[in-house]
Amino acid sequence: MNIRILFLGEIVGRPGIHALKDGLKTLKESQRIDFVVANGEGTTNGFGIGKNHALQIMKLGVDLITTGEKTYYKKDMVEHIGKNGHIIRPANYPAGNPGRGYRIFDIKGTKVAFITLLGNSDFPRTHVANPYLAIQALVEKLKPEAHAICLQFHASTTAEKQTMAYHVNGKISAMVGTHTKVLTSDARVLSGGTAMVTDNGHCGSIAGVGGFDPKIEIERFLTQIPSRSIESWEKLELQGVLVEIDEAGKATGIETIRQSVATPEQKPA
Repeated sequence: MNIRILFLGEIVGRPGIHALKDGLKTLKESQRIDFVVANGEGTTNGFGIGKNHALQIMKLGVDLITTGEKTYYKKDMVEHIGKNGHIIRPANYPAGNPGRGYRIFDIKGTKVAFITLLGNSDFPRTHVANPYLAIQALVEKLKPEAHAICLQFHASTTAEKQTMAYHVNGKISAMVGTHTKVLTSDARVLSGGTAMVTDNGHCGSIAGVGGFDPKIEIERFLTQIPSRSIESWEKLELQGVLVEIDEAGKATGIETIRQSVATPEQKPA
């Protein structure tokens, strides 16, 4: 029996949470989705994810929250991540860090492993192990336990993510890129039965810069003066990819998801 897994793009602040609240239930029903993975990196005002927001988006229908370089930006998540079995941090962080880098779930009788890894480029605050070596070791470890393996690769560059896709082709079921928050048009199944997409976009405003107010982003580039990004509420969407995996653990299809969500008349607090 095939399983259908939705990989949602990065949730960007309150607009992203609203998009989940307004659109995820309908999407799950219309697309017959069995499991939902969402990148939670930007859930709390666009910068990291706090404990309460993690619990909130799980109640809205997210089964697994993945993270990246902002995993520990919120103090309460440092303690909470090790206690919550539905959040994973990059597996190539130091081994003693709070949380786990992978989880195995039973989806319709099929054991599916989900892994998160962090790229090496353009993350000056992190010093992680080589993700390409890390995935080799993890696949060897998880193959006896899991029927299918899915990787979320949180990386800055297109080259890193495309290279990873070919590196794991035929070894895992799916490689989904995150971080840039721009939905790419290259979703496809590779020759070895591995579904891939360079970036699965974001949940939030598509009328901004990665979900943020474009006026502030433009001003920063013009003046070179640091300023904090603020989420935009215009033209909200749920973005991601839907992957179907067969009984052999191979991807049989991957499709891009874009679902428009109405902007609320009054912005939630």
